[in-house]
Amino acid sequence: MATENRVHFWRRNAKVPGSVQPVYGAQHPPLDPRLRRSYPKDTKPKFNNLKSKKASSFHEFARSTNDAWDIDEEEDEDFLGTPALTSSLPSGLPSSSIQNQQLQNPAGDSDTSVSHLPQDLHHVWAEDVNGRVVRSTSEVHLNTSPVRSTLQKQPSLPVRPIIPLVARMSDQNASGAPPMTVREKNRLDKFKQLLASPNTDLEELRKHSWSGIPREVRPITWRLLSGYLPANEERRELVLKRKREEYFGFIEQYYHSRTDEHYKDTYRQIHIDIPRTNPLIPLFQQPVVQEVFERILFIWAIRHPASGYVQGINDLVTPFFVVFLSEFVTEDVENFEVAALPLDTQRNIEADSFWCMSKLLDGIQDNYTFAQPGIQNKVKALEELVSRIDEDIHNHFKRYEVEYLQFAFRWMNNLLMRELPLRCTIRLWDTYQAEAEGFSHFHLYVCSAFLIEWRKEILSMVDFQGLLMLLQNLPTIHWGNEEVGLLLAEAYRLKYMFADAPSHYKR
Repeated sequence: MATENRVHFWRRNAKVPGSVQPVYGAQHPPLDPRLRRSYPKDTKPKFNNLKSKKASSFHEFARSTNDAWDIDEEEDEDFLGTPALTSSLPSGLPSSSIQNQQLQNPAGDSDTSVSHLPQDLHHVWAEDVNGRVVRSTSEVHLNTSPVRSTLQKQPSLPVRPIIPLVARMSDQNASGAPPMTVREKNRLDKFKQLLASPNTDLEELRKHSWSGIPREVRPITWRLLSGYLPANEERRELVLKRKREEYFGFIEQYYHSRTDEHYKDTYRQIHIDIPRTNPLIPLFQQPVVQEVFERILFIWAIRHPASGYVQGINDLVTPFFVVFLSEFVTEDVENFEVAALPLDTQRNIEADSFWCMSKLLDGIQDNYTFAQPGIQNKVKALEELVSRIDEDIHNHFKRYEVEYLQFAFRWMNNLLMRELPLRCTIRLWDTYQAEAEGFSHFHLYVCSAFLIEWRKEILSMVDFQGLLMLLQNLPTIHWGNEEVGLLLAEAYRLKYMFADAPSHYKR
């Protein structure tokens, strides 16, 4: 009876526009539910003729998704209970054998290579011989195969060098340039000279950091630019020791209260969100790392009761954690086992990540207070700015009833972290740390430049659904330092033209 009532409830209240599956960002590619299983020719279901008739406006889209919650209800049940892959595999070849052959033959022969299987095989999920639901072959071997199969799924993209998600924290750009040129070596020497002085000139350090910070000195530079470390070299060691002890004092004082009635909902939400943080990077799926993030977020939440924990703050820890971890790691950061580090080193990374994240959030806390007024104001400012710098895009959104809040809320809430690979976020934050009010003010111009970057693709979409899907899944997986540098240059140009000219180009 309860199940029947639930079904009728959704049928009566299915006025919320959207699809059955949530839309994710660049680091969370969506899975098409229609590819999860194979159907016999005569029994393949019809998906409300989505391809034959696209919604051209928000209202048409809403009407076309009135039954979004009860389309092919039996499909989801079958997905959980029946093998999805076996019908599309060659005869007599179970999914587990493909995985074994792929591991034994990473180079890939013509008989067993995943790339020679049907294209749909890259997207489906399957049951192995033990009945467990596992990802498709291309997903399972995301980190073991020398050539990432995710790039093979997009034949329309230009062939470019494959860059790991964190790119070993190097300054390699997407064009495949060597990580250390003569110019970069000179820049590194300049940074070392600045950092070695008894009193670091922070203005000079910001000026050099704007165009990117060398990997070798990024951890200490971020600590200085965030205000966590003092400019005076003699005081740094004492300040680090005191602040790290203070953080673990908070742990002793507050962390046991996570099960109390007053805080258990906060802790529960944090506990749910942590595994969703960068799910494609193995580093963040390690239990040790997830426990670190839980402590950082819980302590921050109870020390900031005006906002508490809000979904999206969990993403803001990751760049700091990776940068401070890179001080002690020479191999791929994304696959490094954090538990192998000495306990004191792990504790220092955790404390430093907490304090630097706290410094960042101090400048944008109104983004996370009740009703998130900071984000609402920034989205409105983005709309106003785009209407002045590119009227075609603005009118295109109006024509198809696309609201800026529908795509830009996440851009402001997560500081574009869901739209860009992590290596790009770290490079972006080099400039944000160097720019006055980088996270709170300059980010608006970066979002504007980011939107205009996709002008051609946006204007080519002539329906509400296509526009929203594009804006929530922008193809940045190949981006590197080169693209981020151009984005920041355009953002600076926009800031220079519009920041102090509220009537400039005003219609």
